Amino acid sequence: MNILLLGSGGREHALAWKLSQSPLLSNLFIAPGNAGTLQFGTNLALSLNDFDEIKIAVLKHQVNMVVVGPEDPLVNGIHDFFLSDPDIRQVPVIGPVKKAAMLEGSKDFAKQFMNRHGIPTARHQTFSKPTISEGIDFLHTLRPPYVLKADGLAAGKGVIICKTLEEAESEFTRMLLGSTFGAASDKVVIEEFLPGIELSVFILTDGKNYKILPDAKDYKKIGEGDTGPNTGGMGSISPVVFADALFMQKVEERIIRPTMNGLLSEKIDYKGFIFFGLIKVKEDPYVIEYNCRLGDPETESVIPRVTSDLVQLFKAVATQALDAETIFTDPRFTATVMLVSGGYPGHYEKGNIILGEEQVTGSMVFHAGTVLNSENGDITSNGGRVMAITSFGETMEDALLKSYENVKKINFKGKYYRPDIGFDLT
Repeated sequence: MNILLLGSGGREHALAWKLSQSPLLSNLFIAPGNAGTLQFGTNLALSLNDFDEIKIAVLKHQVNMVVVGPEDPLVNGIHDFFLSDPDIRQVPVIGPVKKAAMLEGSKDFAKQFMNRHGIPTARHQTFSKPTISEGIDFLHTLRPPYVLKADGLAAGKGVIICKTLEEAESEFTRMLLGSTFGAASDKVVIEEFLPGIELSVFILTDGKNYKILPDAKDYKKIGEGDTGPNTGGMGSISPVVFADALFMQKVEERIIRPTMNGLLSEKIDYKGFIFFGLIKVKEDPYVIEYNCRLGDPETESVIPRVTSDLVQLFKAVATQALDAETIFTDPRFTATVMLVSGGYPGHYEKGNIILGEEQVTGSMVFHAGTVLNSENGDITSNGGRVMAITSFGETMEDALLKSYENVKKINFKGKYYRPDIGFDLT
């Protein structure tokens, strides 16, 4: 079958790598893709939110399935667009419809959903410009630190944790009046801070059945020791050593099943991945956030551990037959280290030549923000997060050692990476 994969990051490179291994795949198209995805298919210069352009490509290339990597087109309704168009209605889309994608598209929507279905999460309230004073009053009912979240999509960077009440009041006001995150912060969710350790849990669902994928832990802060501003993710580890069988049983009983039952009861059709951003408080799981797709860089750690045929799993999602499938998992650890451009997540340069990838041995290289110069063959940086290095190991330490050895072999101007991925798991 012919598959169109939408996206251009490390997540999409990892998915392209995995999809290409299936005997069920005939041709893979990636839009817009990056320099790395060219190894596994044909890149198409399409805009992720130009659905008419995507439709033309689907018909031209006789695409039999569309797999949506990032959240933007899902929140903007690409699945609904396909369902409403008689020319492409029969082409299955792996990714939820717009209403379901609002679990990620609106923090307030997600919180209200969790409230309705008794899913454990932090105490919270949502505020807008007219209710700034009420928001400041609510901050006074909480203890430091204080968690502020932009309601809408902010590329993984819309969360601010403030140590003092004064800082929280200032940032809260700036988010609403100063549009710190653009339209995403037209509404702001204030949450109580939950002390604990975070992890990411993923399921693949056909709307009725679900399968749990390997868990992972990512590292969002730019600086060593989890310091500095949030990024889209600086690295990840899978599996998470503290997520034992008993804890995962709690996750399934208290979070995954109530989420699925809630979607069914509210008649929200969901076909694709659900990402549960969780925190372990003492021995109990709480939901920090939902995402309507796989995480990045977690995908680069999780997907290599999935040994099942991903195309077959997606076909089962499309036909609502996922209950007949099994997800098989490599028991080894994977460790992913992200190489980013200097200055990220603030201002950074693009167009720097990347050297040394051919010297990498014993690890996988997943491109994120890269582009190939077709005239001279140079691969150059094209984003804040540039490449992810992923390695297997019998232990987490072994996997990390391999990744860091190979990180040193790749060079570009301004290269930066966190030297302490996994520091809190040892």
